Amino acid sequence: MILWEMFTYPFIVRAFVVGILVSVCAALLGVPLVLKRYSMIGDGLSHVSFGALSVAVACGWAPLPVSIPVVVLAALGLLRMTERSKLGADAAIAVVSASALAIGIIVTSLTTGMTTDVDSYMFGSILALSRADVALSIGVSVAVLVLFGLFYHQLFAITFDESFSRATGMKVGVYNTLLAVLTALTIVLGMRLMGAMLISSLVIFPALTAMRLKKSFLGVVVLAGCLSVVCFCVGLTGSYLLSLPVGASVVVTSLAAFLVASVMGRIRGRN
Repeated sequence: MILWEMFTYPFIVRAFVVGILVSVCAALLGVPLVLKRYSMIGDGLSHVSFGALSVAVACGWAPLPVSIPVVVLAALGLLRMTERSKLGADAAIAVVSASALAIGIIVTSLTTGMTTDVDSYMFGSILALSRADVALSIGVSVAVLVLFGLFYHQLFAITFDESFSRATGMKVGVYNTLLAVLTALTIVLGMRLMGAMLISSLVIFPALTAMRLKKSFLGVVVLAGCLSVVCFCVGLTGSYLLSLPVGASVVVTSLAAFLVASVMGRIRGRN
């Protein structure tokens, strides 16, 4: 009865719709990112998004339309930095992440201060989702899923062997760019629910959990998507019943799933 009452609140329904779509997108993209050791790019881009959102709120602009192009450009910049500079991927992400977060905090402190809007971007809030946000999230999420499906084989190839893919004539740079752009879009969409501090968990946890149970790339991708949706739904339901923050509840649920999968994987390995 209590669970049924959840869906009488429009903001809960909006949170489920956006959360499920973002969870699927993040989980699918998380598999190649984790395998390519770019998993922390989600954390870096979320901090860039927070910086852009802080500037948008301070200027009175619509946050999402401002942050999407900024984060996409940051993703492309990170990709170029890791390919052409002497910085490693982790160092480049750390530099961009810390700088963007610092800029966002300074802009916030000098203008609006830590308002409800800024706080929701930092830590997530289901109350922050408007109908316009839902419509934009649905459209972008569908585009991400369609593009991932269309270029699945190419993403598979560059994940496991970039050198061989390049030798066969594949445009590796194009597909790396596609992966970076899709990740940037997903991170921005998930900021409202999960917050800048926790959004990267949607990218990392499902992929790591699925890898404990499946060996094939397709199996990991499918299982990661399913696990991500289940963990999000359980986390959101738990946050409603126990009056807990959504982002933290989802992360704890994902952590529990990862620990269970790790134990199951060890048992299976022994047998």
